[in-house]
Amino acid sequence: MRLIPFTVSRWDGRGYADREKRRLRSSRDVTRSSGTRRPVYSRTVTPDTTPTEAIRIAERFEAGRELPEAMRADVRMLGALLGQVLRESGGEDLFDGVESLRQATIEAYADESAEAFERATRIADEFTVQRADEVARAFTAYFHLVNLAEEHQRVRVLRERPDPSRASGTEPRADTLAGAFAQLTAEVGEEEARHRLGALRFHPVFTAHPTEARRRAVSSSIRRLAELLSEHDAAVPGGADAHRARRRMLEEVDTLWRTAPLRAQKPAPTDEVRTVMSVFDETLFTTVPHVYRRIDDALRGEESGSSAPIVPAFVRIGSWVGGDRDGNPFVTAAVTREASGIAADHVLRGLERSLERIGRTLTLDAEGTPPSADVLTLWDALSAAFPDDAADAATRSPSEPHRRVVLLLAHRVAATRRGEESGYTDPEQLLADLRTVQASLAAAGARRHAFGGVQHLIWQVETYGFHLAELEVRQHSQVHRRALAELDAGGPMSAETEEVLAVFRTVREIQRTYGPRAAGRYVVSFTQSAQDLANVHRLAQYACDGEPPVLDVVPLFETFADLQAAPRILAEIVEDAAFTARLAATGRRLEVMLGYSDSSKDVGPVAANLALYEAQAEIAAWAQREHIELTLFHGRGGALGRGGGPANSAILAQPPHSVDGRFKLTEQGEVIFARYGEPAIAMRHIDQVAAATLLASSPGVEQRNSAAAARYAEVASVMDRASRECFFSLVKADGFAPWFARVTPMEEIGLLALGSRPARRGLSVESLEDLRAIPWVFAWTQARINLAGWFGLGTALEAVGDEELLRTAYREWPLLRTMIDNVAMSLAKTDPRIARRYLALGDRDDLAALVLDELERTRSWVIRITGGERLLQNKPILQRAVAMRSPYVDALSLLQLRALRALRAADENAPSPDPDLQRLLLLSVSGVAAGLQNTG
Repeated sequence: MRLIPFTVSRWDGRGYADREKRRLRSSRDVTRSSGTRRPVYSRTVTPDTTPTEAIRIAERFEAGRELPEAMRADVRMLGALLGQVLRESGGEDLFDGVESLRQATIEAYADESAEAFERATRIADEFTVQRADEVARAFTAYFHLVNLAEEHQRVRVLRERPDPSRASGTEPRADTLAGAFAQLTAEVGEEEARHRLGALRFHPVFTAHPTEARRRAVSSSIRRLAELLSEHDAAVPGGADAHRARRRMLEEVDTLWRTAPLRAQKPAPTDEVRTVMSVFDETLFTTVPHVYRRIDDALRGEESGSSAPIVPAFVRIGSWVGGDRDGNPFVTAAVTREASGIAADHVLRGLERSLERIGRTLTLDAEGTPPSADVLTLWDALSAAFPDDAADAATRSPSEPHRRVVLLLAHRVAATRRGEESGYTDPEQLLADLRTVQASLAAAGARRHAFGGVQHLIWQVETYGFHLAELEVRQHSQVHRRALAELDAGGPMSAETEEVLAVFRTVREIQRTYGPRAAGRYVVSFTQSAQDLANVHRLAQYACDGEPPVLDVVPLFETFADLQAAPRILAEIVEDAAFTARLAATGRRLEVMLGYSDSSKDVGPVAANLALYEAQAEIAAWAQREHIELTLFHGRGGALGRGGGPANSAILAQPPHSVDGRFKLTEQGEVIFARYGEPAIAMRHIDQVAAATLLASSPGVEQRNSAAAARYAEVASVMDRASRECFFSLVKADGFAPWFARVTPMEEIGLLALGSRPARRGLSVESLEDLRAIPWVFAWTQARINLAGWFGLGTALEAVGDEELLRTAYREWPLLRTMIDNVAMSLAKTDPRIARRYLALGDRDDLAALVLDELERTRSWVIRITGGERLLQNKPILQRAVAMRSPYVDALSLLQLRALRALRAADENAPSPDPDLQRLLLLSVSGVAAGLQNTG
C-alpha cells in the first residue's frame, strides 16, 4: 500500500507566526535508517527561532521532500480548513492540544534522546480522556484529508501522461497492457500475441472481510470532498467558483469532523453488499469499458473505434459478499438470494441507463444509414412486445430506426429487471440484439457508431451479464462433513444442515433467474482431502433431488500442510465422477485457490511465501501433464502479512505456467476503495495487473523465473528451515497466545464494528489456531511492530550468511526481490521505541527480546542486501513518504498506548473496562489504520 508525504506547515494554513505567540516546539526533518536518525538540514526550530525563520525552515522541510507543488497546496488548504473547524468546534484549547502533541512527536522523531520521546509521551498521557478523544479524532481526520490529497495528485499525474495512441513517437509504458503486448509480440510473434490477448482474464473477487476501519459515512464524505477538490482545481484562482468550492469544502470538513468515526453496531451482510455496490455504481460499471477502449486506442491508434476491437472484455468481477459463510453465521441462504438480487438490480439499471444514453445519440437518418433486414425484424419483435413504447419511439424518431431499436432494448432490460415475461431470459439474448444493431450500422457505413457506443454496451454486457458480480459461495469443509454425517444417518437434521442444503437450492434458483455465471463457484475452506471436494456434489444431490445447480467446486488450500498435500489431492479428485463430468463440460478447466494469510500465520511469512511458490509450481506442472486449463485463485489480503503488496510485481514472480494469462485474487476492505474507488486509479490498476498477467507467461519471464528458482533452490531451503524455526520459537513458546493478546489491542479490535463476520472461529486466548488471520495482522500493525509481515526473514538471511550471494539473488530471483521489497516497506512502518512500550505490557522480557532482536536483525540484513544505509534507499519516493508520515502516526500510537496501559492495569480489578478508555483506544485504532493505510 502506497504511503503519502505531507507538509509540517500549520493546520490553520498561517505558517508558524501565530504559533510563536503561544509556544514554539523544536522540530527537525529526518530520514530513518537502521536505528539512527539523520538531520537533513542543520537549522532547527527552537524556542528562540523567529516566526519568519520558522516558516523558512518549514518550507525547506517541504522542499527537501520534493513534494509536487499542487499537492502541497492541496494539503495546506485542507489542513487550513481542518484547523478552522477545530477552532470553531473546540476553541483554541483543542487546537493548542493538537498542535502540542504534533510538534512533540515531530521533535521526538528527530531526536535520538529518550527525553524527547518522554516529552511526547507525557503530553499524550496528560490530556483528559475527553481531550485525548478529540485529539485522536483530529489526527484521524487529518490523515483522511491527506490521503485524499495524495489520491488527487495521483489522478493529476495519470491525466497528464501522454497518450501513446495520440503522441507521435511515444512508446507505450512497459507496465501497461499495450507495452506488454508489444514485448510479447517481439518474443512470440503478433499472431500468437493476439491469441494470448484474446484469452486474457483478470478476475478480482471482492470480499467482506472486516478490514475497512472507516465508516461508510466517512468514506462518502471523503468522496464528496474529492469532487469539490476537482471543482476547485478547475476554477479560476481567486474567482467566485474557487471561493464557492472552498466554502463547500469547509462545510464538508466540518461534516467529516462531526461524523462519529466509529460504527455504533456491526453492519449486516446486506449492508456490506450495498457498500460494495457503491463501487460498481460510482466507478467500475462505466470505468471497465473505458479500460478496454484505452488499451485498444494504444494498440491500434486512429484505427480504434472504426472496426472490431482486438481487446476482449477480459475483466470478470467476483464477489464473496453475501456468499461467504465460512465462520459467519449471519450469511444465510436468504442473504445469498438477496445479495444476488441487489447486484442484478444494480447492473440491469445500469444497462438500462446505458442503452437510453446510447440510443439518444443514434440520431442517424434511415436515408443515409439504412437499417438491415435483421434490424427491421428486431424492431417488429420489440414493437409487438412493447406496443405503447414502440408507438412513442416511432412518433419521436420516425426516420431513425437504429435509435428506435436501441431505446426499445432499454425497455426490454427494464422488463427483465421487473421480472416480467417480456424481458430477457439471459444476457446472451441482449448481446445478440446488440450485435444485430452493430452489424447493421457497420454495413451502412456508420462504423464509428457501430464500434464506438454500441461496442461500449457490448463490453458492459460481456463483463457484467445480468448479475454484475459472479457470486461465490464459501463454506468450511468441517460443516460439510457434519451435514453429510447427519444425512447419511437418516435422523433429524440440525438447523446447520438444513441451512447447508438451502444454499444449494438458492444457487440453483439464482442460476435459473440470472444465468449460470451469476453463481456457481463453491469454495471449500480448509480442503484436506479429495473427499472434502466430492462432499459438495453429494450435498447438492441431497438438496436438489437429483437436479443440482451447475457447480465448479474450488479447493482452498490454506495451511502449510494443506499446501504440501495439494498436488496429491488434486490428482485424486479429478478421478471423481462428478469432477470428471464437469471437467469435460468446461473443456478441462479447473480453479484452485491458495490461502496466503493462514499459511503465513501457520509457519511465518518467509516459509509461507516459499511454500506457496512451490505449491503453485507443482500444481501448474501437474495441470500441464493432465492437459487442464488451470486458474490459480490467490487469497491475498491488503496487508503484507496476508499476501499484500504490489500485485503486478507479484504476478511477474510466479512459477512457469501458473498464470498463463489468467489472474484471480481476492480484494477486500480498504483495498477495494483504494484500487477501484476512483475511476482514473481503477483504470491504471486494471491496466497494470492485466499487463503483468499477459507478460507473466512470456518465454522470457518464465525462463527467468524457472532458472532463478533452480539456481537458488538451496538458498530457499536454508531460508525455509531457519525462518520456520525462528517463527516457532516465538509462537510455540509457553504462554504466547495470552501474551500476544495482552501486548496488542487484539481483543479490542474484536469490538470494532468493522464487518458482519466474527473475528474468531470460537477462539480462546489460550490458542491461536482458530484466530482469523485478519486480527492477527491487524493487531501487530496497530502495535507498530508489523510482525506478521517480516518475522523470521532476518534469521533466514543470516542462516544463508553469504552477503554477496544474497545480493546477487536479490537482483536475479524475482521471488526473493518481491519478498524483500515488501518486507522493507513493512519494516519502514515499524517503530522500535513504540514497539517496546507495547511489548512491555506483557511482562515477558524473553518474548519481547525475541521480537526486538529479530526486528533489528531483519532490518540490518534487508538494508545490506538492497544497498545503501537506510531502508527503502532504492525506493526514495516511498522512503520520503514513510519518513514524513511516521511522526503523525506516532501521535496516535501514543494515545493508543495510554489507553491500552490503563485498560490492562485495570484488567484484574475492574468489573468491566472503562468505556471512555475503550472508546479512545478504538478511535486510535481507526486513526492508525488511516495513517498507515492498511489494517488486515
